[in-house]
Amino acid sequence: MSIRPVRRVVQSKPTLEGAGVHLRRAFGFGNTKDFDPFLLLDDFRNDVPEDYLAGFPWHPHRGIETITYVLAGTVEHGDSMGNSGAIAAGDVQWMTAGSGIIHQEMPKGDPAGRMHGFQLWANLPSALKMTAPRYQEVKALDIPQITDDDGTQVRVVCGSFWGKTGPVDGIAAEPIYLDVSVSPGRRKKLPVETTRHAFAYVFAGSGKFCNASGPLAVPTEAVKWADTTPPVAADNRSLILFDQGDEVTVQAGDDGIRFLLVSGKPLEEPVAWYGPIVMNTQEQLQQAFTELQEGTFLKKKGRG
Repeated sequence: MSIRPVRRVVQSKPTLEGAGVHLRRAFGFGNTKDFDPFLLLDDFRNDVPEDYLAGFPWHPHRGIETITYVLAGTVEHGDSMGNSGAIAAGDVQWMTAGSGIIHQEMPKGDPAGRMHGFQLWANLPSALKMTAPRYQEVKALDIPQITDDDGTQVRVVCGSFWGKTGPVDGIAAEPIYLDVSVSPGRRKKLPVETTRHAFAYVFAGSGKFCNASGPLAVPTEAVKWADTTPPVAADNRSLILFDQGDEVTVQAGDDGIRFLLVSGKPLEEPVAWYGPIVMNTQEQLQQAFTELQEGTFLKKKGRG
């Protein structure tokens, strides 16, 4: 087994989206090749209703899938396929925009005013860019939760992990989307298939992600600092991008650590992206916006 080294650690950046929603963007600025097949991760945790209630009014998507995972509060939604409802704490909404969908997402806080959650965008391969739109809503109780012998807890939102399979299916990038909690002071190894791109996003506690397959060397005169690879510290709102390997190792801090661990098979295709539409060429992108103007954007009856 080889530990995936940490390629880089960055803090998510404050961003304004929708009709004035204050959130933090972990990635999605500029070139996202290192995260392929993923395009963007937004952290919309907020305790100030004035900063999120304006929401995300009606807007289009084409060529991607959006995954919304709610931790606190609710998100009311509606779309051009006729779907409507609300996702609450622990729920997941997985929307395949495909050939085109128009939808809205309106966050509502819990009684304490908290609206916490994440939205991840996954790219669709060229062969599926114009597939029929599809919508999957998963309630918290339907998401498998595994507790290991050492107290480590993993919610399997999508994909298979430790013998459990998440309820979201039929996703092009075959992602594995996990919500991982490691107890204070524990060191945990988590398998990640070598061919995948993988990242973690910390949203509670802190810890260190190990950078070497063997024990960390204690520098001596014979083993200089330059010859060792110390673990990389990460805390709330830290994004960790991993390099190649087949497992991730984390050492939880004094308060434990909770993080998203997401991996997917890279598509390795060109990306033409503007706003909510992601295609493969500038011509396809221009065509999508022309169709929006002409009222011919929506192509196929979706699957709810």
